[in-house]
Amino acid sequence: MTNTVPDLPDVPDVPGAPGTPGTPGTPDTPAVPGIASFRIDVPENRLDDLRARLAATRWPEELPGVGWSRGVPVAYLKELADHWRTAYDWRAHEAALNAHPQYLADVDGQNVHFLHVRSPEPGAVPLILLHGWPGSVADFLDVIGPLTDPRAHGGDPADAFHLVVPSLPGFGFSTPLAGPGMGAARMASVLTGLMSRLGYARYGVHGYDTGSWVAPRMGAQAPEQVIGVHVNALLTFPVGAEGETDGLTEADQERWQAMQDVNDGYLQCNSKRPQTVAYALTDSPVGQLAWIVEKFKELTAPADGLPEDSIDRDRILTGVSLYWLTGTAASSAQIYYEEVSAAEWGEAERGTVPTAVLLSAHDVTVRRWAERDHHVVRWTELGRGGHFLAWEEPEAVVDDIRRFFGALVRPVL
Repeated sequence: MTNTVPDLPDVPDVPGAPGTPGTPGTPDTPAVPGIASFRIDVPENRLDDLRARLAATRWPEELPGVGWSRGVPVAYLKELADHWRTAYDWRAHEAALNAHPQYLADVDGQNVHFLHVRSPEPGAVPLILLHGWPGSVADFLDVIGPLTDPRAHGGDPADAFHLVVPSLPGFGFSTPLAGPGMGAARMASVLTGLMSRLGYARYGVHGYDTGSWVAPRMGAQAPEQVIGVHVNALLTFPVGAEGETDGLTEADQERWQAMQDVNDGYLQCNSKRPQTVAYALTDSPVGQLAWIVEKFKELTAPADGLPEDSIDRDRILTGVSLYWLTGTAASSAQIYYEEVSAAEWGEAERGTVPTAVLLSAHDVTVRRWAERDHHVVRWTELGRGGHFLAWEEPEAVVDDIRRFFGALVRPVL
């Protein structure tokens, strides 16, 4: 089988290569037409170009004494960019990703990159994990082992999962986008198609951030296949119904106020002019770094800390590197345009698939509105952690996923 890799604009060398074909029928290699083995292999000249661009950065001036209030401080970003250029080891993190079997598939005209990690437990439940923006498949590296092989991580082997971890269309190696219209519903269609292609007749879905938009739509489109939907960083909104903000709990009032107070500059850019802002992000690695690290500063816990107080800075740089090396600043932002600017708004039907909501201390999910839109059967307020829970609190994510799906597939008699 010949492996094809997504074309990247104005980049002669593609950061991927065919993997060693597996034997059809082995646990980690689907014997499925149209699916090719894949490994990440960034050409060295691409890394040399990154380092040269970082060294040649043209730095802006800044107002004194404003800290993070008007954006990323120059001194902080200079130090982080220098670490990226001189100390960060892409090859080590590339190897960590390549330690898991990866594939490319064409699903309804959309190229999809995914990790497919089968559990050694024969009765494992299939589960697809969906990242957000500015996330990637690397977000889930800390949960793959405990979820697929709980026996080796001090858990119950009955809690094992077969994992499919895709790069969402337009993100990472799931490029190019098949065309306009790749919103959450179409992404869901592509991913339910992928799970069907892999032979999974029944499976669970987990998603956060953008993934929490897509996951419930997978349940709505394939209710006979999706066992349950587990989400964190779920967004919920009022719909203009009379009395919908009356009597909210104190916690929900705070969450609703936080939603109204959010600095949504990135959202406005991504949802209204995703192509325009991408020129700067695709040409300048420091621009891409600043664009992403600001979100880690805003969304990680503690709120008054630096991003690396919550997540190792090299892990953050791996995520930034994936956006930079794949040139996906524009394509990854398109879903915001589709969901905000191009969406046809109307009252959606309430989901019927059992749904679990996990809230970090940072999340702004309002329970009343979540239950209005979804069949919520499990509600967990963690009381700690930020937006990127699979990085910040991986054990909590693993535990909640196990408990939710365990109750669905092994109900108490």
